[in-house]
Amino acid sequence: TVLSLIDGQNTISLPPGTTVRAATKVMAKHKIGAVPVTESGRLIGIFTERDLISRVIAREVNPDATRLSDVMSPDPQTIDAAEAPGKALQMMRDGGFRHLPVMQKGQLLGIVSIRDIPPEAWSAEP
Repeated sequence: TVLSLIDGQNTISLPPGTTVRAATKVMAKHKIGAVPVTESGRLIGIFTERDLISRVIAREVNPDATRLSDVMSPDPQTIDAAEAPGKALQMMRDGGFRHLPVMQKGQLLGIVSIRDIPPEAWSAEP
């Protein structure tokens, strides 16, 4: 299951008012490529390395004055923790993204990265 792929993961989420600079420092410290954006315990977006490149650096936006809410990907697709890794991979392929929030009963459990998907899921038929 997808849950087994994120087992032991310490999920770090940030509020929407966090500056891009602060978020990237957290991402670098924890060696993660994406961070969920939550408000009152609810997932409202995800901020990824791609968002940093395309919505901040390429647009020459000031990372010290820009909030995650302005540059995150809002309302990201999610996957239920009970789903198979192959379904996560297919969702990432279809959506063109590399990070997928994992949910269980409406609660964010973590993020599965395309790097977390085992080789057998890559060779399986969609």
